[in-house]
Amino acid sequence: MKAGQTLWTKEQLLLAINLYSKIRFGQMHASNKDVQELAAIIGRSPSSIALKLGNFASFDPKLKARGVKGLPNVSNLDKQVWQEYMNNWDELFIESETLLAQKKNTTLEALNPIETPEPENTTGREALRQVVVRLDQTAFRKMVLSNFNYTCCITGIDQPELLIASHILKWSEDAGNRLNPRNGLALNSLHDNAFERGFITVTEDLKIKVSSILLNSGVQSIRDNFTAFNGKELISPKKFSPEPAFLRIHNDRFRP
Repeated sequence: MKAGQTLWTKEQLLLAINLYSKIRFGQMHASNKDVQELAAIIGRSPSSIALKLGNFASFDPKLKARGVKGLPNVSNLDKQVWQEYMNNWDELFIESETLLAQKKNTTLEALNPIETPEPENTTGREALRQVVVRLDQTAFRKMVLSNFNYTCCITGIDQPELLIASHILKWSEDAGNRLNPRNGLALNSLHDNAFERGFITVTEDLKIKVSSILLNSGVQSIRDNFTAFNGKELISPKKFSPEPAFLRIHNDRFRP
């Protein structure tokens, strides 16, 4: 460590991973306003934040598969915190998001505003559920859409207002991965609806599979919007690749 430098704390690393999960891969640089904001919050330089994001990139399997090595010289604590975060996504993301709100002298609700009114005076499990619902509608959407560069991963539609962060595993199926970007696909509203109902699925090798119910349709709009994509490769995510185990479960409810 160079003279004058201080070691990163676990708290700081949690906040850095929080940013890593939400920021586009091509924007992890010192001139990015989100990088600069985090630097000011934790008392580090924007360059050091950008370097730390590069350190985390060295652990990301998706980036390794693309030949992106990330930055070297990672610490044992970097690796430990990364593994803990990836293996216990929802709990640690909520922890880091709550910590970020505290550092910004605001609330989790103000940090993640939603339009849906929430019940008052909730406690215990219901209060936690409301936190997850809020983060699902805001932070999960941001993580998933940024992972696919704000583009529908089937059609390439890039109008954010038409995009949905679609869960691979339904909300009720895995309470520990509701906020995990590896459990999400960026889809336009039409294909999100078809995906949810099993008319389309994505295989483990990230190929699009369309139900014969749609393939046998003689309707031109069906051919244009579905048949044309059957067997095509998914537009590749930039960081977090969809979890194969989640895709297998979705494949099982596909309507062949």
